[in-house]
Amino acid sequence: MRRGAITQRCVLKAIAEYDELGRSEFLARYGFREARSYVVVHEGREYDSKAIAGVAHQWDQGRALRSDEFSGGKEHAVAWLKRAGFQVKAVKNPDWAQDEIILACQLVKENGWKGLDAQDARVVELSALLQLLPIHAEAERNEKFRNPNGVARKTFDIATRHPEYRGKPTNGGALDVAVLMEFLARPDEMTEVARLIRQGIVAGELQGLASTEDEEFDDDFSAPEGRLLMRRHQVRERNRSMRKKKIASVLRRGRRLECEACGFDFERVYGERGAGYIECHHVVPLHEAGQGRTKLSDLALICANCHRMIHRAAPWPTPEELRASIERKHAADRRAAEALARPRRAADEQVPNNML
Repeated sequence: MRRGAITQRCVLKAIAEYDELGRSEFLARYGFREARSYVVVHEGREYDSKAIAGVAHQWDQGRALRSDEFSGGKEHAVAWLKRAGFQVKAVKNPDWAQDEIILACQLVKENGWKGLDAQDARVVELSALLQLLPIHAEAERNEKFRNPNGVARKTFDIATRHPEYRGKPTNGGALDVAVLMEFLARPDEMTEVARLIRQGIVAGELQGLASTEDEEFDDDFSAPEGRLLMRRHQVRERNRSMRKKKIASVLRRGRRLECEACGFDFERVYGERGAGYIECHHVVPLHEAGQGRTKLSDLALICANCHRMIHRAAPWPTPEELRASIERKHAADRRAAEALARPRRAADEQVPNNML
């Protein structure tokens, strides 16, 4: 059986059976629960997407898929139904991303670290702004996506996590606390981050930054900019013309293409395959540099490992600072090795002559 090999015809047959039996009987007959995340939309009606996708298999694949044989999310049911030409809609809205929380936290900060009501004009304005962010796909949003009520609740999630708040906190998440702590530790820097995100959205500069397949913004990727400014960084760092000019300027000075942090040379290790290759890093973060033009002096040539280590957590070290950290680590390792070797040599010297 080929999971996901369903046609539009089979999906329509599953929908027809769903309509004939009714929701409860259809789900019970095939062993599915009500959809919690996504529904498939057909002729204005909504259907449990996982159940429809699973049952659709029986006509082309011989039997329906059991609920435990696949997921109802983007990897399985959602992808299969979209491929068959159907609209799939989210039942609940996606979790708040770091960029969104940064903007909400800035609003709470401006309000004296107090939550705001849904009728507040500033909440209404932020609601409209958040709906322009390109972080969440349209299919993941429902009709209440980042509406004023949701934005107001988020401001209280943040405000009630402030260290000076004495009441019971509302149901916020770990990311709310992380962003709040960033604001308390570095208020000027985070205020500038919020300004750049807001400015980029209003001007349309960030609205076109769609996510890329190789994007790696996971929980460990805690740079202060948030996702959109990180994407802008990637665009700047992947600018082919600037990278070529930076490499050419290094070669003209008779230098090798070595990582400025650890000294790794791709050609020395990989031979011809590595010749002329190295990654390019924009040294000054957007929240410090603003939106000015990139100069060659703003760029550093570094290996992939060091590039990832620089961006891993805020505050970002410069290549020079990362190199100093590497050298300190190597020095500590050498001292530890010498300390382990010294007792062994002393013991060797105490061995009696008649045992040699």
